[in-house]
Parts: sequence; C-alpha cells; structure tokens
Amino acid sequence: MLEVERQLSEARLSELIEIALSDKVSFSAIRKEFGLREVEVKNLMRRNLKPKSYIAWRKRIFRKGQ
Repeated sequence: MLEVERQLSEARLSELIEIALSDKVSFSAIRKEFGLREVEVKNLMRRNLKPKSYIAWRKRIFRKGQ
C-alpha cells in the first residue's frame, strides 16, 4: 500500500474508487476533493481494481477525454 492509500480511510478509499468509476466526475474535481493528481488516481485504480475492470475504465475515460 502506498502513502496515498495509507492516508485514506477504507471508507474514503471506497468513495474515491466509486467516484472515479462513475465517469461523471473529472480528475480536476477529484483533485479538489481528495488532493490527488490524475496519475495518482490512475495508479490507485490499477492497484484496487481487477485488471480487466481497470482496462475497461481506462478505455472509458480515454474516450470521454476525446
């Protein structure tokens, strides 16, 4: 577990993952709420999602950004 994850409670980590998976909240909004940069959110998601779920999420956010 990295420093970022140690600082978040289990409930707060679950909230962050749920928000990121919703695809309705931007990375800038996540940064304001949690203080995490985009790359930190992506790394956190990679560690906490199943590989196929992470890949599907990354594809969705890539298409959303285009």
